[in-house]
Amino acid sequence: MKLFRKIVLGATIFGCMASGTASAAGKIVVDGSTTVGPIAKAFAAYFTKTTGVQVVVSESGSGNGAKSLINKTCDIATMSRAMKESEVAAAKGKGVNPVEHVVALDGLSIVVNPSNRVSGLSKVQIRGIYMGKYTNWNQLGGPNAAIVVIQRESNSGTADSFKELVMGKDNPISKRAETQASNGAIKSRVASTPAAIGYIGLGFVDSSVKAVLVDGVEADVKTVKNGTYPVHRPLFFYTNGQPSGAIKQFVDLAKTEEGKRLISESGFVNIH
Repeated sequence: MKLFRKIVLGATIFGCMASGTASAAGKIVVDGSTTVGPIAKAFAAYFTKTTGVQVVVSESGSGNGAKSLINKTCDIATMSRAMKESEVAAAKGKGVNPVEHVVALDGLSIVVNPSNRVSGLSKVQIRGIYMGKYTNWNQLGGPNAAIVVIQRESNSGTADSFKELVMGKDNPISKRAETQASNGAIKSRVASTPAAIGYIGLGFVDSSVKAVLVDGVEADVKTVKNGTYPVHRPLFFYTNGQPSGAIKQFVDLAKTEEGKRLISESGFVNIH
């Protein structure tokens, strides 16, 4: 619930300013989360086709998206977590006033190889796997195989969400965990490794991996939207102040019927 409390506070805390300067050359620059990337790219293709405004989308990670907004090198930072207080302070120190816009919801999917007979885990068991308390799948009703634990890099918003929603502050991830740089990289590693486990955004789940039930609940549109899936989170666009012009049109796509369709087709969940 901590992440959702931040949503309500967003616009009130950050106030109003003119939007960034990167769009002055007739294009919109977007940078940040690999999770939000599919939504941003789908929006960009549609927006450029319908308005003629070029939209450049990069996927350097949520942390780097925040840095880009702070340094005024992007118009929109895409993030799979809320901005940290330290990032907001750094932004204000450079005359940047971050305003958050929740564009969609995501179920952070816990995935294993399709050959693994384990089909469900509790949040406590997942935490135990990542802490190194469980080291073999046979401890959890699976095959006699050493668990290959996959995590995201430290700059990832998805990693931060996983730590907050699953691990908790006082439960460190085992140093034996392998690190991958993106949702796609984790998916590929799990798909090719029978004993692997990882976590990816709902929109990245396909038949190459198996999403397990968490506390008996499947991640889908209904359970993410009503909050019964235990590992759910919002996805954000951040702008420098309240957006206007083309940047506002782009951000507001999430509220339109076409934007909702694009979000759904990207595998994520509409909030509007």
